[in-house]
Amino acid sequence: MKSYIVGVGMTKFEKPESRDWQYWDMVREAGAAALADAGVDYGLVEQVPVGYCFQASTAGQRAAYELGLTGVPVYNVNNNCATGSTALMMARQFVQGGLADCVLAVGFEKMKRGALGGGADGGDFKTSPVARHYGIMAAAHGFEMSPPTAQIFGNAAREHMQRYGTTPAQLAAVGAKNHRHSANNPNAQFQDVYTVEEVLAAKTIHDPLTKLQCSPTSDGAAAALVVSERFLVAHGLHGKAVEIVAQAMTTDTAESFGGSCIDVVGKPMTAAAGRRVYEDSGLGIEDVDVVELHDCFSVNELLTYEALGMCADGASGKLVESGATTYGGRWVVNPSGGLISKGHPLGATGLAQAAELVWQLRGEAGARQVPGARVGLAHNIGLGGAAVVTLLRK
Repeated sequence: MKSYIVGVGMTKFEKPESRDWQYWDMVREAGAAALADAGVDYGLVEQVPVGYCFQASTAGQRAAYELGLTGVPVYNVNNNCATGSTALMMARQFVQGGLADCVLAVGFEKMKRGALGGGADGGDFKTSPVARHYGIMAAAHGFEMSPPTAQIFGNAAREHMQRYGTTPAQLAAVGAKNHRHSANNPNAQFQDVYTVEEVLAAKTIHDPLTKLQCSPTSDGAAAALVVSERFLVAHGLHGKAVEIVAQAMTTDTAESFGGSCIDVVGKPMTAAAGRRVYEDSGLGIEDVDVVELHDCFSVNELLTYEALGMCADGASGKLVESGATTYGGRWVVNPSGGLISKGHPLGATGLAQAAELVWQLRGEAGARQVPGARVGLAHNIGLGGAAVVTLLRK
């Protein structure tokens, strides 16, 4: 059974503690916007998967109750940075499986300032869900005093540089591109534009990654209303509808733990999810016009180019440097500004990506509109691990 996104909404992504609001305020704003976008009353919603990482159990219910007290089932979803995409995938599965005709997927996060701790409770990686991942990193590179997530991705960047000759300027080009894109996104946490030289000159977080190549902690929420074809026809929503053509989630395999940080941060998972989506849809990366991908750090955008088949292994630095992934190039990647500049409230990220692609495919993205966009791809990855790839078509 086909599934369609007919309504999307999101809050502005904010620096933590800069706005006086709670997570339920965020969800009320984003969820109401998605419902209003579709012109659908919350009373018609049959299921509500809610994604978040840093609140207590049943926070999803507390948040969803702001939209209505209908007794609808609410599911709490936690999959690290892939949480929002996982909530969207659950919504699609409910519809695709014939279990519901109208599902609202919501994601939110209210975060603390400063770098993430890498998933360790009090610094004890023995009990962390990502202890195995960081163990691979430590065996190959040691463990330094920089933020753990920046370390593991920064070490992946070092490996890429050593293996393929990727340059610091090519990594910085990702940050410069995404900051430039965000200047046209009023929902982005940052709207500042930087040159490659300014990105390189910013504070080093974990060599070779500078601050302007790292996604910030953020507060915010996003939502998407997913419906069946039957609901679409009954409510006359064809003009709003963007089809979820294919979607796949993968988790770590033995390949992830072969000793390389490039693999342990998720490149094999992304490649597997991408292959499945291409097979299921009959479309390929050559059919895609616009991409929202998980640039938690600049290196992950380069790794994702390769994993999705946008270029050969090792050629991603030259790809971004050539202008192929910005306006006027072969694809426009992260027109929203991506995680680096739009912000990264973990539970909301995947749904914000979906919102951006829906606006792009409807031709509603304003100054950041990708001309003639008809097919969009979203990619979201959570260390620990989960990778979700979604293919959308108007």
